Amino acid sequence: MSTNYSTNGDSETLLRRPLLSSQRSIVNSTSQVAIVGSNVSPIESLDYEIFENEFFKHDWRSRGKAQIFQFMIMKWLLCLLIGMIVCLVGFCNNLAVENLAGIKFVVTSNMMLERRFLMAFLVFFVSNLVLTVFACTITALIAPTATGSGIPEVKAYLNGVDAPGIFTVRTLLVKIIGSITAVSSSLLIGKAGPMVHTGACVAALLGQGGSKRYGLTWKWLKFFKNDRDRRDLIICGSAAGIAAAFRAPVGGVLFALEGMSSWWRSALLWRAFFTAAIVAILLRALIDLCLSGKCGLFGKGGLIMFDAYSASISYHLVDVPPVFVLGVIGGILGSLFNLILSKVLRIYNFINEKGTIFKILLACVISIFTSCLLFGLPWLTSCRPCPPDPSEPCPTIGRSGIYKKFQCPPNHYNDLASLIFNTNDDAIRNLFSKNTDDEFEFKSVFIFFITCFSLSIFSYGVVAPAGLFVPVIVTGASYGRIVGMLLGKKDSLSHGLYAVLGAASFLGGSMRTTVSLCVIILELTNNLLLLPLIMMVLFISKTVADAFNANIYDIIMKAKGLPYLETHAEPYMRQLSVGDVVTGPLQTFNGVEKVCNIVFILRTTGHNGFPVIDEPPISQAPVLFGIILRDHLLTLLKKKAFMSSPMATSGDVINEFSADDFAKKGSSKGRLKIEDIQLSEEEMDMFIDLHPFTNASPYTVVETMSLGKALTLFRELGLRHLLVVPKFSGRSPVVGILTRHDFMSEHILGLHPFLVRNTGKSLRF
Repeated sequence: MSTNYSTNGDSETLLRRPLLSSQRSIVNSTSQVAIVGSNVSPIESLDYEIFENEFFKHDWRSRGKAQIFQFMIMKWLLCLLIGMIVCLVGFCNNLAVENLAGIKFVVTSNMMLERRFLMAFLVFFVSNLVLTVFACTITALIAPTATGSGIPEVKAYLNGVDAPGIFTVRTLLVKIIGSITAVSSSLLIGKAGPMVHTGACVAALLGQGGSKRYGLTWKWLKFFKNDRDRRDLIICGSAAGIAAAFRAPVGGVLFALEGMSSWWRSALLWRAFFTAAIVAILLRALIDLCLSGKCGLFGKGGLIMFDAYSASISYHLVDVPPVFVLGVIGGILGSLFNLILSKVLRIYNFINEKGTIFKILLACVISIFTSCLLFGLPWLTSCRPCPPDPSEPCPTIGRSGIYKKFQCPPNHYNDLASLIFNTNDDAIRNLFSKNTDDEFEFKSVFIFFITCFSLSIFSYGVVAPAGLFVPVIVTGASYGRIVGMLLGKKDSLSHGLYAVLGAASFLGGSMRTTVSLCVIILELTNNLLLLPLIMMVLFISKTVADAFNANIYDIIMKAKGLPYLETHAEPYMRQLSVGDVVTGPLQTFNGVEKVCNIVFILRTTGHNGFPVIDEPPISQAPVLFGIILRDHLLTLLKKKAFMSSPMATSGDVINEFSADDFAKKGSSKGRLKIEDIQLSEEEMDMFIDLHPFTNASPYTVVETMSLGKALTLFRELGLRHLLVVPKFSGRSPVVGILTRHDFMSEHILGLHPFLVRNTGKSLRF
């Protein structure tokens, strides 16, 4: 039986096996289940290949110029809609977080002014706990797939892994609401990652015409009936998510290209750029609205972070060595961050396996611990007198700013409270700000760095929408400030500039993208003069960190069990041929097959692709005709396109079907199953001609081809099935089928354990 990558009947026990269990020493990417969000779910592969059967060709030939033109217009119209919706979501997200967190900090600060410190702590503590519990409860009970940033799941989807439930209406709503409340609860998490998932959700829902489950469908949107077109829209949605989160349209496009997609082409680049441009234009108009004071208490907060460091700078050759060291240390810290986070996520998963109540209790513990740290640590530092000529009113009362009064007397401020007793966006703005070399003490920044590094690791694993971008930026910025303080007057670069470079180095060390992060930081800071230094620290930090482990999203994907295909083949794959990993026996169909045989095979296997072989009298000798998909067989059974005799039919049978009959449903829950089809005994004895619905030109490889070469072909073409044919005639016309499962290292090394001794470090991710 072919090793098609699907949910097989004999793998039901795997559905109950937690992939991140502490009892397992390694993760398994060969099973048909993975952790999606916070729950174990069955997964399949996606059909990015165009299935060129006779029905497909007939459908395209029957289309007129008006339909083709309408199809092209709809692509651009959907990009426009995606840009507008994601921009509005991102704007409202920022606005809600700034106002929710702002009210909390203002009420607390007012009580501090009245010297009611215990009551201030209780208000701060209870508000954080309520927001955290709300975010975790709706996530755990309504949409567990909304847990985390969602970037690993979206990245796996764009690689060809179909994880159920990641693009539903429930996931979208919980992602938005949960992200707002979780970020407002002072947990050290970000909203940029969830915005990428939100953009992908919006694109996927528009691409499939809405949600039939909730009655939100639009027939005029149902133009994209295959995984390939939906994939392109989801890439555009991912780019829009980053553009809306950071007001970085070019950075968003580059992030979708460099960090998310596995396939790219110039036409897609144009559409992604158009989508991000719509976000930038509309967001600029909304920002102008906020600058007029119509956005509430803290309306200008997270939307103007891109102006955080706009000072004119100059640097010389003597400034390069400190920046080089900054990049090296950033790479080491980034790889250490990834390592510790992966260990913590394993522990959290062991706790989350015990049930919903334990998920919420874990979040409560993290919230209580965070509130105590954020409120208690500023008491460890001494108050500082306000500078003689401050850039803004000192102390800061009733709004965000650099000079937080906290418990200090008049005309004094608490520098640690200015960083830690604040929103993440305001903390970044304070660290990046110019002319503030004397505003923060070394002790305060060091405490802030240790706190951010720790809390960003412990906060990410809670069952709530949570991103890593902002925590990594704020941690890196504090580390950069520390380096600037250690150098003191020996260097001409300001502490704010070192904070920017520190954020870049930590991002490069953790996330390992270079071009997109470089442009995002430039768009954040609005200063092109930083380009050479940012390029250098990103390159150095990524190079150093790559020597230790993979980027954080690949590590999370690996831990979740998502079978992601890397761009390169492992060295041991060159030692094997495709015939060495194909397992059998292979299940095939005849060109004209009996209905009862089809039903039996579909009921007893979970495979999604079957070779179709013509035998005498249809052909002189057994010959491979092509491959047919499980969904297409189910459609033929449902429509009862049967014949009474086993004879090949003419092409007239195609006219009995429409393109909608074979359109793939966007959600796996709405797809047809063999259990849904009821047939009589008389119908079971009839026949189906599979020729018009079989892909007669499938991709094939010879059994002697190296596995590494086959992997390159499989990944670059976005295949789900790759047929293996014999080297010499006289044998069966097809040896087996290669699927994603066959390229996983655990599967290969399970078949050939002798390779373990020779792989060395190639297995380390």
